[in-house]
Amino acid sequence: MRLLILSFSRLESDPRVRRQIDLFRDEWDIVTCGYGPAPDGSIAHHEIPSEVPVWRYPRLAVILRAYRWAYSHNRAIAWATDALSAESFDAMIANDVDAAGIAVSLAPRNGFHADLHEFAPLQNSEMLRFRLFVAPFVRWQLRTFVAKARSVSTVGVSIAERYRDEFGFDPIVVMNAPEKQDLPVRPTSSPIRLVHAGAALRNRRLETLIDAVSLTSADVTLDLYLPANDPGYLAELRERASSVSNVHFADPVPFDDLVETLNRYDVGVHVLAATNYNNAYAMPNKFFEYVQARLALVIGPSPEMARVVDERGLGAIADDFTAEAVARALDGLTPESVDAAKRASDLACEELSAQSQVPGWHRAVTDMREAAAS
Repeated sequence: MRLLILSFSRLESDPRVRRQIDLFRDEWDIVTCGYGPAPDGSIAHHEIPSEVPVWRYPRLAVILRAYRWAYSHNRAIAWATDALSAESFDAMIANDVDAAGIAVSLAPRNGFHADLHEFAPLQNSEMLRFRLFVAPFVRWQLRTFVAKARSVSTVGVSIAERYRDEFGFDPIVVMNAPEKQDLPVRPTSSPIRLVHAGAALRNRRLETLIDAVSLTSADVTLDLYLPANDPGYLAELRERASSVSNVHFADPVPFDDLVETLNRYDVGVHVLAATNYNNAYAMPNKFFEYVQARLALVIGPSPEMARVVDERGLGAIADDFTAEAVARALDGLTPESVDAAKRASDLACEELSAQSQVPGWHRAVTDMREAAAS
């Protein structure tokens, strides 16, 4: 049985797609299509050329709402369609909205599953041109292509409810949790060691973390593991931190080594500015990575993350997303409170792991196969 997994991302460094491959590799012959080299676990791979990014749709066609033409003339989508059309597949996982139209055209025998990583119509809603031109195009893709999926998944409860309310989908929730890791709960250091690891993107307002550390009265250090997603922004962050002696920049580490590296710290900090809907309702990889690393957490008042932190006693929640509010949350940290939150992460690490989340995908794809056989 051949399963196609398509994602317009670099598959070898896309944690969510890698979990899909690992889940099905023993039961299916997996064919992958995406950017970058073949990921481990696929029997065949179609590498989309890096010079054809999927976000580059024909602008005039999108503005004029010639959506079907715009979709078919996207160079990345046209390339993937041509590369895959000579093959046949029993099932398919289409990652994110852009992949769903290809799934419809390929018509795998048992149907396809659409994994929607975010609420796509509001992905960049802080930008006027996105709201005016791109969002209607995305909504058209959802109603035209994703609506034909046998099943749908997404990353959090609030996003699933929004898809249900606006589009009539019934998504299962598969959170972005990594594999459970067998790591120790380390005693809290003095000073308390804070860490943040993630993309250096301007709309995440990471300068808030630097400013909060400069304002807090707590005895803390902060290490930042930031790849150069936006070199100009990263340079600005380094300049901002140059006068804050207890903020340091560390070299990014490979994905497979990240959780073990984080385990050397005490508190994972993730204050994600609510610059758009998906940021506001995020349940990101790093939240779960901090739990697997047996860290305490300090977060902003993001509803999905705050709910889990509250329920499980995983750490502190700032009153708002300002540096002053984060500094107040840091002020309240003590070795005893951090130790308690670390123990809470240890207790939660199994339920907040991939092993507890990915069975939703397994049921969805298995149900497609069984429905086709009946």
